[in-house]
Amino acid sequence: MADDVGKGLWVELVAADRTVWSGEASMVIARTTEGDLGVLPGHAPLLSLLTEAAVEISEAEGVVHAAVDGGFLSVAGDRVSILTEHALLAEEIKIDEAKAALEAAEGMPTGDERELHIRRAAARIRAAEKAG
Repeated sequence: MADDVGKGLWVELVAADRTVWSGEASMVIARTTEGDLGVLPGHAPLLSLLTEAAVEISEAEGVVHAAVDGGFLSVAGDRVSILTEHALLAEEIKIDEAKAALEAAEGMPTGDERELHIRRAAARIRAAEKAG
């Protein structure tokens, strides 16, 4: 598991109120403030800021899709920690509510808060659509 170097990544997706997902994975893809980042076993140590976006975790049973509201991504050894204020797995996302939130955000006055709401709603929609 977490100490089995070479076996894969040990990934934890943690929100402020719960552990959203944890387990062994072969790859993680996340969007940072520097752009999209892929993490494979043996990746160099890293600490990066996440943006509001979809995260993909490739595991033996398939791909886990989630939406995160920013946060941090840490890689140390073959352990990946994704820490965020709020996260939803794709199966927890109600696509109609996310689309309504996007439409409401687009109707807000121009500004940082509007952009944040648009990014969060779009991330949820992307995660749900990728999961199929």
